[in-house]
Amino acid sequence: MLTHIHPKLPMRDKAATRDFYLHQLQFAELGTVNYEGYLMVKKDAIEIHFFEFKELDPAENYGQIYIRTDNIREWYQFVQDQGLKSTELDYKPWGVIEFSILDPDTNLLTFGQNV
Repeated sequence: MLTHIHPKLPMRDKAATRDFYLHQLQFAELGTVNYEGYLMVKKDAIEIHFFEFKELDPAENYGQIYIRTDNIREWYQFVQDQGLKSTELDYKPWGVIEFSILDPDTNLLTFGQNV
């Protein structure tokens, strides 16, 4: 039985990635050990892991994850209040409302809620 999934995304600079997720998106760092070249963050019931890839060209990064939420409008407003650039809230024909942001390495984070 599968129980969880923790996507792994590339990062060029651990300090910049940590700052974005902890301070901008208010995730928490997982663990008490600072692993070189690896970062784990958590918010509510999700975890995202990052591996160091210093040679990553953000213009050629296709890393992306889809995150389900039960409070899309509140989360969208939080992102706006943080001054982060995002797409507009958009109703999709498959029955969700969603928006997306890019992290410092252009990993695409799409947030969606069933409507």
